[in-house]
Amino acid sequence: MATDLHGTVSPAAPAGPAETAVRVAGLTRSFGGAAVIDGLDLTLRAGEFTALLGRSGCGKSTLLRVLAGLDREIEGTVLVPKRRAVAFQAPRLMPWKRVWRNVLLGLPGKPGRALAERALDEVGLAERSGAWPKTLSGGEAQRASLARALVREPDLLLLDEPFGALDALTRIKAQRLVAELWQRRGCAVLLVTHDVDEALLLADRALVMRDGAIAYDTPVDLDRPRGASSAGFAALRARLLTELGVDGGAGGSDGAASVEAA
Repeated sequence: MATDLHGTVSPAAPAGPAETAVRVAGLTRSFGGAAVIDGLDLTLRAGEFTALLGRSGCGKSTLLRVLAGLDREIEGTVLVPKRRAVAFQAPRLMPWKRVWRNVLLGLPGKPGRALAERALDEVGLAERSGAWPKTLSGGEAQRASLARALVREPDLLLLDEPFGALDALTRIKAQRLVAELWQRRGCAVLLVTHDVDEALLLADRALVMRDGAIAYDTPVDLDRPRGASSAGFAALRARLLTELGVDGGAGGSDGAASVEAA
């Protein structure tokens, strides 16, 4: 089934590899009379990893919140899978609950600890199941947040800059983990990021959001595993930076290109 955020429910056949996971038509979201998202159309295919880029304030996170069902003050049509989950930049763990209990937060019924521990094992955090959140490192807390999303068996995984607060080495490890989880799970993924290199390393498709709409859409036809030296990487990188209004040669000392840093 697919859920229309206007309140109606439209039936959908089980998604195959070429079928639609998300369909957005004419989406508008306004704050104080100003449209942050303005007539946006978007289709995401089942099993596809999509990266969404754009400058701060362009509406990326607002779009993600709408797809997650966290913001319903909208106009237009949004069809999404019933099973979806979101992980934010801040892990948002409840400090008074053990890690495994955080993983199960919000699940219906009374799921047992074993369910949480299977998800924690999948992200390499099984040994920290009984720990308090304050004892986790930044990378461990983010993995716990991912486990909380995965335990919901989502057909759509929404990631809102989940690596943004991590140090460089932990960020690389977390990116690899997400790539492995996606390949194993096969769900559709929408990653909101400021980092062009991150988008190209992970995604099948890259979108650029500007003025409240999708302004650019390109496939990322690079063989996996990928790196900055992969054939075609530099050309795609330059094109995306141009679409973002950044000099295509710009980048940080570590070779990464961030919209915010430019």
